[in-house]
Amino acid sequence: MSFIDRLRAAERLNDSLLCVGLDPDPARFPEAWRGDAARIADFCCAIVDATADLVLAFKPQIAYFAAHRAEDQLERVIAHIRRAAPRVPVILDAKRGDIGATAELYAREAFERYDADAVTLSPFMGWDSVQPYLRSPDRGVFLLCRTSNPGGDDLQARRLADVEGQPTVYEHLARLAQTAWNPTGQTGLVVGATYPAEIARVRELAPTVPLLIPGVGAQGGDAQATVRAGWRPDAPIAVNSSRAVLYASSGADFADAARRAALATREQLNTAKPAA
Repeated sequence: MSFIDRLRAAERLNDSLLCVGLDPDPARFPEAWRGDAARIADFCCAIVDATADLVLAFKPQIAYFAAHRAEDQLERVIAHIRRAAPRVPVILDAKRGDIGATAELYAREAFERYDADAVTLSPFMGWDSVQPYLRSPDRGVFLLCRTSNPGGDDLQARRLADVEGQPTVYEHLARLAQTAWNPTGQTGLVVGATYPAEIARVRELAPTVPLLIPGVGAQGGDAQATVRAGWRPDAPIAVNSSRAVLYASSGADFADAARRAALATREQLNTAKPAA
């Protein structure tokens, strides 16, 4: 089953558009584990167990593991997801972007070492920095397109004078993801929830690609506006929430609180979908 088929299947199975980001910060762990990087996998696995039936994907952010020399714990977490939630895909948030043999090795890291179903990429270096990740027809990529950080305007909103219609960089990338940069049908885009009008524009230009939409929750994105702008019955979206779920409580009830936060977010997202 391809990545996008798995994403669609998980959406139906769990009636969910919610992606839970796994960004483990030991400084914010429950009091008994606070500051202990050796408990990263324990913390993440508890979140997975609490939310596995409420999500359509999990998105571990590799930097939160690597900074603590915890790549082995990342492997354990993904292996746990495979056991506890075998029908929920894993998106490795790595934002890689390189060419040639280096890109091939990064693809092996994502798909062989970590067994991710998809990986986030920075497309700044062009098609040959993306292509190695799409050699596996069942694995997917999400290209950074219109991100939610203020500095995204520095490049993404600039117009391309030598392209017909003078689109912005993010508009041009959306068109590429729908067409030339999507040879296996497994290319998606990252679009921030803080820009619902631009989510709608990306969806207009890329009507069938999956969208990974961070920014709901702690970053203040409007969940309902996000769904209205991006969701289509034939085009999945994965709306990510990380901190609002992971750190819903700093007490011993952190997993139960994470479940409550995930359930509330899932319901918010579902109520925004147009009636069938």
